[in-house]
Amino acid sequence: MACSRVVLSLLPRAGVAPGRRWPALLFHAAAAGPAGPSRRTLASARALEAGEAPDGSDPQSRLLEQPLRHADFFNVKELCSVRSLFDARVHLGHKAGCRHRFMEPYIFGSRLGQDIIDLEQTAAHLRAALNFTAHVAYRKGIILFVSRNRQFTHLIERTARDCGEYAHTRYFKGGLLTNASVLFGPKVRLPDLIIFLHTLNNVFEPHAAVRDAAKMSIPTVAIVDTNCNPCLITYPVPGNDDSPSAVHLFCSLFQTTILRAKEKRRQMEALCHWQDVKGPEGSPEAAGPASETEVLLSQ
Repeated sequence: MACSRVVLSLLPRAGVAPGRRWPALLFHAAAAGPAGPSRRTLASARALEAGEAPDGSDPQSRLLEQPLRHADFFNVKELCSVRSLFDARVHLGHKAGCRHRFMEPYIFGSRLGQDIIDLEQTAAHLRAALNFTAHVAYRKGIILFVSRNRQFTHLIERTARDCGEYAHTRYFKGGLLTNASVLFGPKVRLPDLIIFLHTLNNVFEPHAAVRDAAKMSIPTVAIVDTNCNPCLITYPVPGNDDSPSAVHLFCSLFQTTILRAKEKRRQMEALCHWQDVKGPEGSPEAAGPASETEVLLSQ
């Protein structure tokens, strides 16, 4: 339980905004049952919060806790800017008559009867969503891309295939998530994160997976247009989900983020393995000011 509290306390420092639900992988240590008596002292707990690894920590703990000590461990802030979002027409919303009342805080204004989305808020929400996606991919979580728009079916499926994840772009039957243990067996594993490129089946009908994911406490990242309801989304990203340029940009950003997180995981695993083989003299403390961890983080 003490380990899970430390992980949750480090999440805001890692740039992961607190959503409505936490992924099951973060509560794995707490759900496993009561832990044994902890020998960690107050000094060691303070050292851990300061970024120093405790003595005798196992490689798996170091591997998982290292990204949580950095605000932008995967450097996702450099992937997008307000200018790139504007060039991709992400700011263009629907007509003012189709506006959802819960999307009003994200609307900059209206021009010729068409809502204009505030790209400053879009950039901030998008970076938080990319950071959370990178952390899930780094921890080897299952990521599912979901969309019902036929125009972008092949694009979304190709994006999921290129980054080694999964996609569902066909008809989504209600109950696939809530009744998965009955339909697929008790050993089925639900996705750790669902990315919605479109949250509506048509102009007004919401996707059934949005409701099912909320019932199963599965974190979600979604592109929400001005006619969408962002209340059930863990990380809503206000933006245009109809223009091909905008959808291509979002797919490229998610693909780059997932691949970067997986590559960082391979680098950290190789570093931890090298440190364990070399012994205490190969630790970052003995390596001097330019340790191997700092070299990897600077890449």
